[in-house]
Amino acid sequence: MPRNRDEFLDVIYCARQIFGILLGIVWGIVPLKGFRGLVLFAGISCGIVYIYSTNFQGIDEEAYGGAWELVKEGFMTSFAGFLVTWIIFYTGLHYDTIMAEKELS
Repeated sequence: MPRNRDEFLDVIYCARQIFGILLGIVWGIVPLKGFRGLVLFAGISCGIVYIYSTNFQGIDEEAYGGAWELVKEGFMTSFAGFLVTWIIFYTGLHYDTIMAEKELS
């Protein structure tokens, strides 16, 4: 268990970055598109952080400023890494399908 508040938030931040990249790879391979992929990422990312913090680490969320403060820790940088990874994998793996759809329209 992390020793102090900053160390715990650093663990959440780093884990979230790795998790964002992994989800970007999965979303690119599946292939998920559009708003559904964005909402799923946000829900899964925030849900896992909250469950990890409260259930596995047993922290008092009020000591960290409430649930919102825990859930938003590192979200935007994780979201950026997720988007870049998702776009690269989706485009790289499904380029032929994308071009075929463009030719039909």
